[in-house]
Amino acid sequence: MTHPFVSRLAEGVVLADGAMGTMLYAAGVPLEDCFDALNLDRPQLVSAVHRAYLEAGADVIETNTFGANRWRLEGFNLGDKVRDINRRAVKLAREEREISGRPALIAGSIGPTVRTLAPFGTAYPAEARSVYREQVEALLEGGVDLLTIETIGNLDEMSQAVCAARDACDLPIVALMTFAEDGRTIAGNSPEDVVDSLVPLGVAAIGANCSVGPQRLLPVVAAMRRRLEVLGGAGPALACMPNAGWPAQVGGRVIYRSSPEYFADFARRAAAAGARLVGGCCGTTPEHTKAMRAVVSSWNGAQVATSLSATRPAAAVHAVRSAEAVVRPKPELVAIEGPTEVAQKLGNKFLVSVEIDPPKGLNPTKALEGARLLKEVGVDAINVADSPMARVRMSALTLCYLIQHQVGVETILHFTTRDRSLMGLQSELLGAHAVGVRNVLALTGDPPSLGDYPDSSAVYDVDSIGLVRVLSRLNAGVDSAGASIGRMAGFTIACAVDPTREDLAEEARRLRAKLEAGAHLVMTQPIYDVAVWHRFLDVFGRENLTVPVLVGILPLQSSRHAEFLHNEVPGITLTDEARERMRRAGADGRQEGVKMAQELLGELRPHAQGVYLMPSFGRYEVAAEVLEILS
Repeated sequence: MTHPFVSRLAEGVVLADGAMGTMLYAAGVPLEDCFDALNLDRPQLVSAVHRAYLEAGADVIETNTFGANRWRLEGFNLGDKVRDINRRAVKLAREEREISGRPALIAGSIGPTVRTLAPFGTAYPAEARSVYREQVEALLEGGVDLLTIETIGNLDEMSQAVCAARDACDLPIVALMTFAEDGRTIAGNSPEDVVDSLVPLGVAAIGANCSVGPQRLLPVVAAMRRRLEVLGGAGPALACMPNAGWPAQVGGRVIYRSSPEYFADFARRAAAAGARLVGGCCGTTPEHTKAMRAVVSSWNGAQVATSLSATRPAAAVHAVRSAEAVVRPKPELVAIEGPTEVAQKLGNKFLVSVEIDPPKGLNPTKALEGARLLKEVGVDAINVADSPMARVRMSALTLCYLIQHQVGVETILHFTTRDRSLMGLQSELLGAHAVGVRNVLALTGDPPSLGDYPDSSAVYDVDSIGLVRVLSRLNAGVDSAGASIGRMAGFTIACAVDPTREDLAEEARRLRAKLEAGAHLVMTQPIYDVAVWHRFLDVFGRENLTVPVLVGILPLQSSRHAEFLHNEVPGITLTDEARERMRRAGADGRQEGVKMAQELLGELRPHAQGVYLMPSFGRYEVAAEVLEILS
């Protein structure tokens, strides 16, 4: 499946954010300070900048890591903090995206090393490549969606940076050179040279950033477009992200002159010149982004309308435009009586479910778009996690309701006993049933000590076994105290099992208790070796597992991702072989992760009634790619 960033470029103009350093400087950070270190020292400043650009409508936000390579950090005695600074930067950007709920993409910002390569300088190309790769790997570990290598003045250095990124991953790369007033890079490369050098490297977008203002960069982009046309038209998209004009010293502060209105006009001209990624660099602010947002949205809408009018009569175009102005029609509501769709499908087909985490803020758009993508590829149900890792997120029940009523696919609600008293558990379950959310995975829940509120009080009136009993009693028409609820509920009750635990006898005992309490199906923690499941079945007793099983598979993204999951995430244990395969995969980590997931799915399919996929970092397209093996 095509990467989301590449798909968006093909669909229309994509809007990137503006300057990070300008905003931090405006917040009072001295120019001589290490802006990248703020990710660790003053993260609230960095988060506020991301928040402002997301609110302004950016489709892509860049991490605060422009100077976070080893050579530049060594100038601040921070050379040993490359991993920490880059990982934290991605975390800050991802958290603000999740809070906003907008389907923005996170770009790992990679700037120049500020060392001149041999033969003119003392830095060897292989050294630069190693320095870049170290930063790329840290950004990957944080979970970036793409990489932006920017403000590079020398094609040799850009080539080393791109190759370092390709050595480490297959994420889309945006390669942005900086140009002087004469339309050439600092090293004297022409726009045509840039195209000729970077197209063979397989970058997703090429272009210009920083430099001077829009007036100087637009001709550069036009020249790149002409060169691409000479080469046959196919190739990377064009990108343009200029400074807000020349900086000036006013009252001891650096000021950029170009107004938001001027940048709105720039966005219009850049789109007309063929740019598909536009944004701002030094001196631009969320106000500039907001002004460009209006233009980009209008431009994309006009392009769609033009495409429609070229293939349909005027009356039909009017009808389509009228339909597009109406809110997306709601699918039929799921029935609230009788067996759930999940229950009906189990045993009749290999059921496919994919997990979605609720947003950390008020906007569920990204989660809903993910659910729509998954529905389109044939997923039977969406699992919605309940504040995993004890971190505050939107109510899982609310997101389940939105997905079922706006997307039209059934959900499986993860429901923990961590945050609710026995009375509160039953009240919420009655409400869930009333709105048609009737597939429930009974969980105890991660303790608050793992999350952002370690002093928060956990309830745990009952554990997951007790919750299964509560659900079973509701299905019998009574609450836990024996009082009638008017009629029998129709919950499909799922329970969890971790076949990777060291104490398999205890895990088997708890699973027996859950089944005896009335669980209808079992969902496993992630498995990375079919032998792990067989080993658990030998302990549990194969003949004793009489309910359907959905095996859990979490596709790995990279070796660092694998090590993080294995060493730092409760409930996930990888095999040595899985970790070694990811280590050997190197830059092809994502493809290897998909391949491993597909192999596991093929091996486990004869021993289960469905699969439960858990894509990391909200990359639902990865889940879709894994599921191609079933088609």
